[in-house]
Amino acid sequence: MKVINPENPLSEEAREVVRALARRQRDANGILMTAMNYVGGQVEDGLKLLPAPVRAQIEKAAKSALEKSYSVAAKSRQGPLQNVVATERMNRLLGTLTGALGGAGGLPTALAELPVATTVIFRSIQSVAETYGEDPSTEETRVECLRVFGAGGPMGEDDGIDTTFIGARIGLSGAAVHGLIAKVAPRFATVLSQKLASQAVPILGAAAGAGTNYAFIGYYTEMAHVHFGLRAAGRTYDADQVADAFHEELARLKSPVVA
Repeated sequence: MKVINPENPLSEEAREVVRALARRQRDANGILMTAMNYVGGQVEDGLKLLPAPVRAQIEKAAKSALEKSYSVAAKSRQGPLQNVVATERMNRLLGTLTGALGGAGGLPTALAELPVATTVIFRSIQSVAETYGEDPSTEETRVECLRVFGAGGPMGEDDGIDTTFIGARIGLSGAAVHGLIAKVAPRFATVLSQKLASQAVPILGAAAGAGTNYAFIGYYTEMAHVHFGLRAAGRTYDADQVADAFHEELARLKSPVVA
C-alpha cells in the first residue's frame, strides 16, 4: 500500500531538498566516470579479455553476491566494533583493500572478491539508511538497501534511483526478497562488468581494483543518500509530489541549457 500525505503538500523548502538530491544523483555519476578515467583504456580492453563464459556468469555472480551480502551485512554490524566498522571511511578503506587483493591475481581472484566487495557496499548503504532515521538491522530497511543496487551506473542510459517505491511497502516474504534481487542483479552486473574488466590483468589489476572499489563504494553511498533522502521526504510530504519534483529537477539538469 502506498503511503501519501495529501494534506501536507511539498513546501518550497522541502522542494529544494528534493532538488538537491537530484543534483546529488547527477554528481554521483561523475564518481564512477572518474574511476573509469583512472584505469583508462584498460576497461574497454579488459572487457574484451573477459571470456564469453565469464561474461555470461557475471549476472549470476551479481545475484549470488547480493543474496550473501543481504544476510551477512546485518550480522557484520553487530558487536563491540560496530560503530567503528560502520563508518563510511572504514567501509571505503575495506573496499579499497579487498579490491587490491582481488585484482592482484587477475580474473580468478577478482571473481572470488565480489561477495566481499558487495557486502562492504551493502554495509555502507546501511550506514546511510541509519542517518535518515531507519533501522539498518530490520528486514524492511535491508530490502530498501537492495533497491539502491538497482541504480545501475553511468555507463548506459540509466535514470538512477527508482522513485516508484518512495511511499510504498512491499511484502517481506522470502519470495519477495528473491524477486527483488532477481530484478536488481542485471543492473548491478553492468557495473560489475566494468570492475572485473579493470581487474582482469594480474598485478596491474590490484591498483585498478583498489581504485574502482573506492569509487563504487562512493557511488552507491551517494545513491543511498538519494534513495533514503527521498524516502524521508515521502514520509512527511505527499510522495507523488516528492517524486515529481525529483524528476523535474533531473530533467532540468539534463537540459543542454543547464551548465
